[in-house]
Amino acid sequence: MSASDKAENTAQDLKGKAKEALGKVTNDDSKVAEGRADQAGASVKQAGENIKDAFKK
Repeated sequence: MSASDKAENTAQDLKGKAKEALGKVTNDDSKVAEGRADQAGASVKQAGENIKDAFKK
């Protein structure tokens, strides 16, 4: 996995956590859900990158 991919996934995860926290503070369930979806997307991308790395070795 390249460093830029890892940074991109981390940024998406942090963005999702921020959205979720903002949604909790403002009592906005759609923001909470959106934040969790961003975090899940980052996790899926990360898993895909890990699988690619496993086959490169």
